[in-house]
Order: sequence, then structure tokens, then C-alpha cells
Amino acid sequence: MSFPLSIPSPTPEWSSFTIGPFQIHAYALCILAGIIVATVMTSRRLTKRGAEPGIVLDIILWAVPLGIVGARFYHVFTHPGDYFFPGANLWNVFAIWEGGNAIFGALLGGAVGALIGCRLTGIRFWSFADAVAPGLLVAQAMGRLGNWFNVELFGQPTTLPWGLEVPVSNAAFPVGLPADTLFTPTFLYEMIWNLIGVAVILFLERKFNLRWGRAFAVYLIWYGLGRSYLETIRLDPSEIFLGIRTNVWAALLAVLIGLILLLVQRQEHIGIETSPYRPGREWTAPDPDVESEHTESTNDTHGNDAIDSHGSDTVAATSTRDSH
Repeated sequence: MSFPLSIPSPTPEWSSFTIGPFQIHAYALCILAGIIVATVMTSRRLTKRGAEPGIVLDIILWAVPLGIVGARFYHVFTHPGDYFFPGANLWNVFAIWEGGNAIFGALLGGAVGALIGCRLTGIRFWSFADAVAPGLLVAQAMGRLGNWFNVELFGQPTTLPWGLEVPVSNAAFPVGLPADTLFTPTFLYEMIWNLIGVAVILFLERKFNLRWGRAFAVYLIWYGLGRSYLETIRLDPSEIFLGIRTNVWAALLAVLIGLILLLVQRQEHIGIETSPYRPGREWTAPDPDVESEHTESTNDTHGNDAIDSHGSDTVAATSTRDSH
């Protein structure tokens, strides 16, 4: 039974499709699109602060692969029962296209990759972290859309009219519930929360000139607060520590780290961040006026050479005619 405002689940044809010998998963496309959008946003923000255009790619090439590895490792670590049981196909541990990529693991792995990339490029790590913060939330919002395509990670049964329709055939559908039960669309709530977070970060940046990692601190606090609540109403199994889901602990830890980072960086760095580069690694943009003058000078030289050459030829020809 459908309700006027209820959210339908996509059919398998929407979740994946085949192009030649390749099977394309909508979940993977959502993640890829999120990475691209976040990269473009980060590049523009970092370039605006004085970084060399395109240098973000040198950092992303380290951060994204290690972020994906970290995301998968964290998910498998916190959901061992889904992958390690008698008769289990251990190759499923690497099937990231089927879902199961934890954002907290992605943050850890991505941070390691970003540190390596920043070290190689000379960019300050905290400058990059501030620049990437809004893009991370956009990418996470797009990734949550992938959860909808996979019909996964939904919340408890709800009577709200915009609940999510889940087919009884879904492995996560609780036994004993009516087939027309609606479930809390946690993916949608987190998408909205993340997009609001983008606006919050951008507003606070303009209001308080957040630099030196403080914008990233706001990201950790904002995402951690939202995730700590949404995690408590999800139905998917998770490891429990002291009666609380491990991802709730991780979310609260993110909030704590964000608060500490905000306070420490506020005291350590009072002045304005003049450059996104570490001392001695600064990049100087080409001076368009100098280039213009150089071009004009070169053109003048070539023009004079041509005139002199033409003039010499004319004089020589005249002398020859006179001698005849």
C-alpha cells in the first residue's frame, strides 16, 4: 500500500544496469559524483585563497583511494557478522559497490592521504581541511542518495506520511511487520542535515573568517551531532559497545575532536592566514602585466628585425641597380 507522500524504493533496474560487459551500480555513481563535486568545490576554494590552480588534484589522488580503503575497512570492522561466518564468501569484503562504506573510516583514511598529499605539495593540512569541509558534506549527501538506490540503512517503522516504502523481500525488512509498513528515511534526513551544514559553514566562515582548521572543526561538530542522533534510529545491525552503537561513539568523538580543535586553533592562531602554503613552499602566480610586457617586447623585437631585414634588402637591391 502506498501513501500520497511516501517515498518509493527503486526497483533493481534502477539500482544497477549493464553497459556491454560492465555492470554499473547507482550507488557507485553517487559516490563518484560526490567525489567530483567535492573536488571542484575544494579546488575553487583553495585557489581563491592563493593556491596554485589544480593543485588539489595532487592531494585528492592520495586522499580518495586511502579514504575508500578506510571507509571499507571501518565498515567491515564494525559489521564483522556480515562478512565472517561459516560459508561466507570472503571476496564480499571488497565489494564496495554493494554498499557498506563508513564515513568515519573514510575520514581517517582520507586524512592520512591528505597529509601525504599536503606534504608533497607544500599546502598546509589545515588549509586544505578548511577548503574541503563544505565539499565533504555535499559528497556525503550524494552518497546517502546511493543508500536509497540500495534500499539500505533505513530507520525504524514510522507513521509519518513521507516514510520509506521497503519491499518485504528486502533482507533488512523486520520479520512480523505488515507489508505496507513505512520506515524512517534516514538517508533523506542526513542528506538534508548535510546540505544545511554546508550553508552553516559558509555563513560562519564569512562571519568569523574561519581559518587554521576551524571550518573543518565546525564540520566535525555539525556532522557528529546529526549522525549521533540518526544512528540511534537505524535498523541495520552494528557492533555495540557499552550498550551504544559504535557509530554513535564515533560521532560523539567527532564532536569532541571538533570542539577541541576549535578551541586550540583559536588560541594558537590569532592572526590572519596569509597563505595556504607552508613557509618556504609558497607559489607565486604569474604577473599578467609582466607577461604582457614580455609579449609586447618580443613582438617589437621580431617586428624590428623584420623591418631591419626588409630595409637592408631594399638598400642592397638599390645599390645593385646603381652599380649596373
